[in-house]
Amino acid sequence: MEASADNGLKIVVVGGFGVGKTTMIHSVSEIRPLSTEETITGAGGTVDDVSAVPGKSRTTVAFDFGRITLSARTVLYLFGAPGQERFWYLWDRLFTGALGAVVLVDTRRIDDSWYAIDRLERLGTPFIVARNDFGGPAHTLQQVRDALDLAPHIPLVDCDARSRDSGKRVLITLIEHIKSLYLADNPQVVERVRAARSPYAAEGAAGTPQDHVSVPPQELAR
Repeated sequence: MEASADNGLKIVVVGGFGVGKTTMIHSVSEIRPLSTEETITGAGGTVDDVSAVPGKSRTTVAFDFGRITLSARTVLYLFGAPGQERFWYLWDRLFTGALGAVVLVDTRRIDDSWYAIDRLERLGTPFIVARNDFGGPAHTLQQVRDALDLAPHIPLVDCDARSRDSGKRVLITLIEHIKSLYLADNPQVVERVRAARSPYAAEGAAGTPQDHVSVPPQELAR
């Protein structure tokens, strides 16, 4: 893949098994997403608990990849992490070089999201939490925040992973969050912004650190 922008920002979408990560990347990507989905076999069903996601017949076994352009100079590269516990060892590798992350949550299985939040906090990766709508029991966002023990500064939003517009709003929220941390001189975020480069960009790509977080969020809404 040839790089077409100076600033390529790596974003990871993570969460529990069957929470909508692949769906979200497919809904917002401007290119045909790369997916590593396989059919869930009888043997796989004994390893992964599929009882909470009836009708799910395929699952990600490595990662999903998509792309969305913010401007002529800036692109988001989206990586979806596999949700099954047996693939968690891949997560730290996917988090390497990421500017930020979206944690998708299904409130019917909220405990499936704790590991993702814990890993991101330990690594110092900026993230937001998006509650995907599966039509389960109604919970307020404050109840979800309390259940996840989220810090007050971490954004928590509702989303529908099937909707392109909803997925874009989630990404806008993440970019705004990263920008606010950068402007507040958060040392971990400042370092990530300075180091941020597209995984496909040529060596010595142009752009100052500020360029990585200065793209108007409305660019995504087009």
